[in-house]
Amino acid sequence: MLPCVCWLQPLLVLLSSVLRAQGENCPASCLCPDPHTVDCSGRGLIRLPDEIPLDVRRLLLSDNWIPRIPSDFLVLYSDLVYLDLRNNSLSHIEPGTLSTSSRLVFLDLGSNNLTDIPSGTFGQSRSLIKLRLGNNPYLSMVNEDAFLGLTSLRELELERNALSGLQVGALSQLPSLRVVRLEGNPWVCNCNFANLFAWLEENSHKLPNGVEGIECSLPMDGRQVSLSQLSQDSFRECQITLTLTDLLIIIFSGISVSVVAIMTSFFLASMVHCFQRTSKTSKGDEEESEE
Repeated sequence: MLPCVCWLQPLLVLLSSVLRAQGENCPASCLCPDPHTVDCSGRGLIRLPDEIPLDVRRLLLSDNWIPRIPSDFLVLYSDLVYLDLRNNSLSHIEPGTLSTSSRLVFLDLGSNNLTDIPSGTFGQSRSLIKLRLGNNPYLSMVNEDAFLGLTSLRELELERNALSGLQVGALSQLPSLRVVRLEGNPWVCNCNFANLFAWLEENSHKLPNGVEGIECSLPMDGRQVSLSQLSQDSFRECQITLTLTDLLIIIFSGISVSVVAIMTSFFLASMVHCFQRTSKTSKGDEEESEE
């Protein structure tokens, strides 16, 4: 028994030193269940923790009160692949903040106070596979180039936000997209929605509940209807096409109006000139009569 204990003693010393090193590198009030994971979820944080290990791969910061991410925060964490910022107080993400995370695969910004997603927010995060942006009650604007460069993105969540419209280019430029969630937004089925509706019909297999799971309000009476009750004919009035005859009529009408305007101006100018000459002649005759 004694030789076995002697053999195990070096291993126990090594294990205790590793655990001690992990504890020393772990931010205060956070947990580090393994050397590459930092779990600061639900700690009541009002800012990002200090002394996060540089080799962190999974950073869990959900359920706190963090209001912003410094633009240079991720510069040093080149190994980060998983970032969870769900349920915080983020209202804005500065463009370029996430562009340095070249290995980031999972990003959760759901349940925050984001208002818009401008162009360049995610830079060229080509490794990003899953992006969660749902449950932001004030998120009403997503730029058409907000997701430009996310060539590996497979899952995009935009459900239960404040989106009434979305430019279809924001989705069509994602070549690897497999799942997109858009339900629970106050969509308005006007002419601005026509292109997005066509894309959703064509890509209904990417919607977890199909087009049946998405509703929009009619612009005339505000009545909520499922997209499954609509068709391309519902947006027929938005598709204005002009034939060659229509174009010729418009051109001819414009030319005719211009000609009439020129002739009218010439006629009025001639009338004024004649009136002035007549007035001068009458005045001269009156002066001769008085002499």
